[in-house]
Amino acid sequence: MEDVLSVYMRPRDPTRPLVCLDETSKQLVAETRTPIPMRPGRPARFDYEYRRCGTANLFMGFAPLEGRRHVKVTDRRTKADYAKFLRDLSDIHFPDADQIVLVQDNLNTHSPTALYEAFPASEARRLTERFEWHYTPKHGSWLNMAETELSVLSRQCLDRRIHDRHSLCEKVQAWQADRNATATKASWQFTADDARTKLKQLYPAF
Repeated sequence: MEDVLSVYMRPRDPTRPLVCLDETSKQLVAETRTPIPMRPGRPARFDYEYRRCGTANLFMGFAPLEGRRHVKVTDRRTKADYAKFLRDLSDIHFPDADQIVLVQDNLNTHSPTALYEAFPASEARRLTERFEWHYTPKHGSWLNMAETELSVLSRQCLDRRIHDRHSLCEKVQAWQADRNATATKASWQFTADDARTKLKQLYPAF
C-alpha cells in the first residue's frame, strides 16, 4: 500500500508518466420491445424485459496527471488481451516516454509473464523494460485510480442497454474523446502518513 501511495506523491514527470490500469466487464443486452421515446412532460420508457447478447471486456489505462485515459474493448480478458493492451500503452499512447510508471491490481493476469506468453522473448523483454511495475495489495483495489475512472465511465456511458460490441465501442470512444478533450485529471490526497493514522489496525503494534 505504501509503495503505491509513494508513487502517487511523485511530481509529474512527462518522461515517466503515471498510468493506472484496470478492467471491467459489460453485459450486452438488446431490447425485446421498441422503447417509447420521450415526449413533453413524459420521460422515455423501456420495457423491463431484455435479451442477453453476451459480454465484453474493457481495459482502462488512466494517466491521472496527464488528464488522459485510453479504453480498449475486447471480447475477453485473457493474458494475451492484457499484453496487447500494454503494447498499445507503450507504443501508441505513450511512445515518447522513457518509461511508464504502471499501477495495477494484483491479478494473476497482470504480470510480465503475460508478455512472454503473447510475444516472442525479445519483444516481451522490450515491453517489460518499458514499464516500472507497481501493484495494489490484495483487497486494496481502491488504491487504483483507474477503478475510479471506470466508475465514471459506468455512470456516464455504460448505464444503458447496449446490444453489441460495435455500439459499445462507439459510445466508449465518444466518452473517452470528451474526457480527454477537457484533460480531466485526478488529484490523489491520501498519503502514507494518513494511512498510518486511519488504517493503523493494518500495521504491527510495537
